[in-house]
Amino acid sequence: MIKIKVAAQDTAESVGQIKNVIGGEIEERWGQYTLSVSNDKAKGSIRFITFDWGVSLLELDIIFFDEVLIEVDTSNFNPINFYYCLEGYCGHKFGYQPEDEIKIMEQFQSVILTNRDGGITDRYFPKDVKVSQTVIQVRRKPFLRKRLNQGEELNKQLYKVFLDTDQEKVFAYYGSYNLKIAEVMSAIKKVKAKGMIRIMMIEGYVYQILSMHMMQHNKEMMNKRPQTSLLKRELKTIRSYAKKIEKNIAKDFSLEDISAETGLTQAKLQEGFKLLYNKTVTEYIRHARLELARDYITTTEMNISEVVYSIGFTSRSYFSKIFKEKYGISPSEFKNSKKSAQVVD
Repeated sequence: MIKIKVAAQDTAESVGQIKNVIGGEIEERWGQYTLSVSNDKAKGSIRFITFDWGVSLLELDIIFFDEVLIEVDTSNFNPINFYYCLEGYCGHKFGYQPEDEIKIMEQFQSVILTNRDGGITDRYFPKDVKVSQTVIQVRRKPFLRKRLNQGEELNKQLYKVFLDTDQEKVFAYYGSYNLKIAEVMSAIKKVKAKGMIRIMMIEGYVYQILSMHMMQHNKEMMNKRPQTSLLKRELKTIRSYAKKIEKNIAKDFSLEDISAETGLTQAKLQEGFKLLYNKTVTEYIRHARLELARDYITTTEMNISEVVYSIGFTSRSYFSKIFKEKYGISPSEFKNSKKSAQVVD
């Protein structure tokens, strides 16, 4: 087992102390720092951005070739941590717990943890398991000054954690699965913009993920967990198929065919799409097509008819009707507005 001791004052120093043990190089680009490693201990990356409102985003995309235990001393840096694993899993325990009480943070699970000041937090990573995880780290005092103006709307239990600026209490919340956070995490990884625009876009997603964690905690403390008969593996199947739809947008998908291909009943498919995307299967397909159509009109030279057929529609008039219903402007008007903007530029 690889053991790493971390006694840092911020996220940057924490990553630096991990680097001292597992190796690799840290590079900065547009305010985002990346530790890249490829050796006999690990392969992958650890990225982080620190914002001026008391929040850091830490992203791990890494596989360790031995079990790893990171022992974190919270004397100097003890944020509230919002964890989410997009792939794989990892573990956690507070230092005062027996050694065998590592609790697993499962894939797609919302987890919120913070230790007391001066405590020890152990983070566990399994051997040969790819872990893709975000950790949003919130420093209470600057966050309270700049962002938590309406904190009383949170569940009282979580609100007290934010107000515990002397960090006297331990807090642990292991929530239910939340695949909607997975969609936002995936969106962060797809950001292609550069410079200040890139950081602003990522910052927007951090707000969104943080609010989703908080809202889920609030609902579950009020006994409002999502009511579903679907199993975790069934939800994963639905999420995977939604991505397949996006990649094969012109295909004529039918509920019957999707049911046969996934092994899920039509009722379960409808339940899963409503739970994950707040849309029926048909509504999701139409939404995905319209989003792609908007991108084609913006970024390509295709005319409207070419766009219509490329996304699987056969009627231009129907496409124009639902496009205007969704975006408040006709496809032709939208295309002309983009041309006018280019001329001005």
